[in-house]
Amino acid sequence: MRLPDLKDLIQDLQLAKQMAIEDNNPNALIMATIGQAKLLGIDKPIKDVTLIRDVEPQQTLDYSMLNDDELRQLIAITEKVEKAALDKRIEHARNEY
Repeated sequence: MRLPDLKDLIQDLQLAKQMAIEDNNPNALIMATIGQAKLLGIDKPIKDVTLIRDVEPQQTLDYSMLNDDELRQLIAITEKVEKAALDKRIEHARNEY
């Protein structure tokens, strides 16, 4: 038996929302919606972000100069970073909730 991943949990909560709508149960609908927001990390207030002026915009990278092996390496690194970020969010959600 595997542990449910984020996608599974979101789908389960979506099903719970649908059942709450069918049963005309607004409290259950609200709880399922809050559960989804917590899992996705969007239940926190948005912080005020002030733009910093006089900062050079980052240059767009030109990947056309990379060979196939370098592109594969770049993709692998990007996937590892994305997975690590997702793992960190999941771990935070487990510890926080």
